Amino acid sequence: MNMLKRPHFIRLKWWPWLLIALFFIFSISALPYLIPDDNGIQIRASSQGITLPDGFYLYQSLNDHDIHIKSITPEENSLVIRFDSTEQSEAAQQLLHQLLPEGFEILPLEMSVSEKKKTSRMSHH
Repeated sequence: MNMLKRPHFIRLKWWPWLLIALFFIFSISALPYLIPDDNGIQIRASSQGITLPDGFYLYQSLNDHDIHIKSITPEENSLVIRFDSTEQSEAAQQLLHQLLPEGFEILPLEMSVSEKKKTSRMSHH
């Protein structure tokens, strides 16, 4: 005659463990979005009239020197090249300073992003 008995999975002693498990699942799934992915460089023309280098040429040149590219994407009159590690990003930056002719700015991605934020803040005032 005990009709008000709660099912086993709703008992209060399991709720803290369920909440902890949900917190860990959420934390693990959100982790990639919390870690910045700034292992990259941005190549821009320093003056108008200079065309950006071909992405395939850059890919081949870096690959020939065992620098592995994660992605190359055009972004706001520039090329953004991402790498798996900071070391590869730095090696690519040094190599591209040697390979590319004068007239290109080759900046670490985190530097170019912070410059972009400063510029956008200044233009809004």
